[in-house]
Formats: sequence, structure tokens, C-alpha cells
Amino acid sequence: MSASPKTKRARPVARILILTATALGVGAAASFAAIAFVELVSALNSALLVAPRARVQWERLPWLIVLATLLVPTLGGLAVGLIHRHLSPERRPLGPPDVIRAVQFHQPLPDNRSGIVSTLTAILSLGTGASVGQYGPMVYLGALFGGAVRALRVGVPNLDGIAISCGVAAAIATAFNAPIAGLVFAHEVVLRHYATQAFAPVTVASATGYVIANVIFERPALFLVDFAGVAHGYEFALFAVLGVLVALAAIGFMRLLLVCGPWIAHLIALPALRPAAAGLAVGLTALALPDVLGIGAETLRFATIEGAFGQGELLVLILAKIGLTALCIGAGFSGGVFSPALLIGSLVGALFWTLIASAAGVPTSGVAVYAIGAMMAFASAVIGAPLTCILIVFELTRNYDVTIAAMVAVVFSNLVSHRLFGRSLFDIQLARRGMDFSKGRDHAHLAALPVRDLLNDAAVTMTPVDTPAAVDARLHARGWRQAFVLDAAGRLTGVYSPSEGRGPAPLVFDEDTSLAGAMERMRGFVGDAVPVVTRGDGRYLGAVSEADIVSAWLDHSARIREEENAAL
Repeated sequence: MSASPKTKRARPVARILILTATALGVGAAASFAAIAFVELVSALNSALLVAPRARVQWERLPWLIVLATLLVPTLGGLAVGLIHRHLSPERRPLGPPDVIRAVQFHQPLPDNRSGIVSTLTAILSLGTGASVGQYGPMVYLGALFGGAVRALRVGVPNLDGIAISCGVAAAIATAFNAPIAGLVFAHEVVLRHYATQAFAPVTVASATGYVIANVIFERPALFLVDFAGVAHGYEFALFAVLGVLVALAAIGFMRLLLVCGPWIAHLIALPALRPAAAGLAVGLTALALPDVLGIGAETLRFATIEGAFGQGELLVLILAKIGLTALCIGAGFSGGVFSPALLIGSLVGALFWTLIASAAGVPTSGVAVYAIGAMMAFASAVIGAPLTCILIVFELTRNYDVTIAAMVAVVFSNLVSHRLFGRSLFDIQLARRGMDFSKGRDHAHLAALPVRDLLNDAAVTMTPVDTPAAVDARLHARGWRQAFVLDAAGRLTGVYSPSEGRGPAPLVFDEDTSLAGAMERMRGFVGDAVPVVTRGDGRYLGAVSEADIVSAWLDHSARIREEENAAL
């Protein structure tokens, strides 16, 4: 974990002006870029016969539809694989976990070239019909503009993290016409605190994105729902049951996402061919189920209409979308999981409603409220943002009853998924990279700091050629009570003290031990310092004193507290 470089702090008025200018500039750039992203994807969908309307226009040539359905996602996957292989230094798609890592640990985003390539391959993936989402790439695109601010040295603490969050908030606000949800998403998922210093500029950026999308371009809402209200009180119990069932489906979806990547890598040796194989699977499935192609915005809207799908159709679509999304993302297509989560959740909600209303004959308030509630319950379990998902419902529908119903489903979904899986898919992905937020933000920061960075040069060692008298003299001169005994190859064999002689080391850290891990293991430890050795051969690297560990713990904890409570 690298700390932000120390610079002279600007005066409060100057900080306010800098943060406001950053919010406006990054917010506007991210919003325009997000709109361009969506328009490019839409243009490709139409040109390549992925969009339903385009396919209908060519119904008189069925062979062309079949050919496009098979070749477009397959060749698109091959192109994505080759581009990542040869043009991206990271050689993989980038997304929200990379943004969270950069903001949380004050590190730069992956190189700009990889970010641009990832964005372009996301457009290509979505444009050729891969079963992936558009909001993850849009979040990263917004973060790219914020990341450019990192180069500035203007005396504003944590400006880089705030700027990235501004880009993320503006992208979400633009995508959903939901500025409050954009604001909360940036704080809930990326920043993970609500300090005034960040809250104010992120609010400005989110509002900027909304104005550009809703006022200047007059972009349509994701869906429009005419809902009279929840007709029966017992339906709130049904919404709670729906939330639990959705959570179980979301957990299965996320676990499948995590295992698909290694499975495909084992199955197909050449990385460039993996997206092509996944694209072929999408094309073959789409011959029978064209709704699996792309984002599925039309399918999402139909899910809120009574009678649009039968029970069998809904079940097949759910299973196909879950499997193909896991396959596409695991194979290396660029894209997110939020859009597929919305679609899968809405289909699960519609299926639940058909079973309750048709099979059980229970009077209900209609399919729309169940589809929307399940949609957000599923998405919130996947991205770990329950407040964001609740607010998206309210901002999109402007309907209080729908929002309350969705809130119940979201709460119960998160209760189950958090307990059985974790806070979100992003957090599990970060944990697999060594950044575990399951024990809190403080612990994740401290777990990222290795104790080898705290080695004390004053530690005394004893080699085979040293006499006890010589070691005693060095210990006395440096005020230490113990020396670390090394063999001829420099490996640690124990400790020596004038009063007790030689003995085994009571505690040893390896080179990968973190500050958080060291604090846990030092419970009840008594001694000058703890030796640090290499994991493989036990070669002595140095020693870290208890005082240095405690000081580093306090310094980093204080820095986190200051960041979380910083005012303008």
C-alpha cells in the first residue's frame, strides 16, 4: 500500500475551488464519454444484427440472421482476445475491482493504455452480442478521467481518489438518469466513507452527469412503470421471501462466475481463443433464444409486462443468461455483471410472480413490482450496494410504493448473500488478490502493509564465528537484550541472550507477513523484536521491533480516520 505523496496543503478556499473544478470537469467528461459509449454499442448492435429491431428488419433473409447470430459473437470474441493479447499491457479486461483498489490504497489505476484498450474491447464485446454488462466498463471509463487528476500536485489530500469517485458517480448518474444513486454508489462501493471533503465534489459530479444526460441529451429512462400501489399487505412478506430466493440465485451466479475463468483456462490453452469459444456458445444459444444476446434491455422491459413470458420461457432464459454470462466473463470478454444481474433478477421476479399468481392463485399487485424488486435485490447482492439499488428504483420510477417493495426484497437479499457469500462479487475478487475487506476497511489497509518495510537496522545478529563475549558487547552497546542466531548460509536458527544463552525463536515472521497479521500474532509476545525470514529457505532478512509495529499501526489508523472525517 502506498500513501499519497506529501504536498503542502492548499488553503480551504483554494481547496473548495479545486475540488469544485475537478468535480465539474471530471463529471462532464465522464458523462459525455458514457453517452458516447452507449451510442457506439447501440450502433454496433444495429449494424451487426444483434438488436431485436435490426433482426426483425431482415426476417425475409433467415439465412443472414442465422449467419450473423453465429459469426458476430464468435468473431467479436476472437477480436477481443487478440486485442487483449497484443495491445494491452494488462492482457485482461479492467473493471470496478481495479477502481476500488486504486482508491482504497491510493495507487494509480492500471496504465492508461490498458484502460483504453479495455474500454474499446468492452464496446466491441457488447456490440457483438456477448452476454456481459455495460455499467462496469462505464464505471471504469469514468474512473479513467478521474485518474488523470493524479498527476496534479495542488495541495488537496486524497484528490486522486475523490476525482476517480467523481468520474464513477457521473457515469452512473448518466447511465440511469439517477444522480442520487450515482452519488451513493461512489461512496458505498468505491470510497466506502462519507467524508465532507469527498461528498461535496462527488455530489457536484453526479449532478453534472444527470444534467448532461437528462437535460442536454434528454436520454430516456431505463424503464417506465405505471404502478397504482401494493394492493395487499401480505405481499410485503412475499417480497421478503422473494429477496431470500433471489439471494440464493445471486450466490449461485457469483460462484459460477468465479469458477468459470479457471475452468476455461484449463480447457483452452490459448487465451485469444477463449472469448471466441464463448462467443460461439452465445451464438448457438441465441439461435433458439435470441434474448440472451447483448445487454437484453428489451427483455428487461418485457419482464415487467404481464403475460410477456411463460413459466418455461422464464426458467430457460434465467439458466441460459446465468451460464452464458459466467462463460463470457470467465473467457475474457470485456464487460460488467450489473446489466446481466438486472436482467436475471427481473426474470426471477417474473417467474416468482407467475408461480404465486397463477399456480398458487394468490391475488397480487401485478408482475412489475415483483420483477423490479427482484431485479434490484439480485443486483445489490452482486455489487454490494443496497442503498444504490433502492435509490435507482425510486429515481427511475418516482413511485414510493415500488421503492418500498424493492427495499424489502433488497434488504433480505443482502442479509442472506452477505452471510453466505460476502459483501459483493467485487470484494471476493479483491480478496483473491490479497485485499480482504471482510474484516473492515481498516484491516484491509493494514493487511496490505508488509512488515518487511519496517525492518530495524539496529538488530544484533550472531554468526558461527562470533563469540558470546563479542555479541554481549554489541547488545550492551545498542541497548538490546537478544541477538538473532544465523548459520553460515544466513538462515535463522534461533535467538541468543546473555542471561539464557541460545534457544528457539519464540516468534518468526516471513517476508509476506502483513502489519495486521503481525499485530494478531504478537499477542503475549515478549522480546526486543521479531525476526523476518524468507518463506522458502528461512534466510534472515532483518528484524522488526514491537514499537515500530505499534507506531505503524497507529499512524495508518490515524491516516484512515483523517480521510474518513476530512472536511473541505
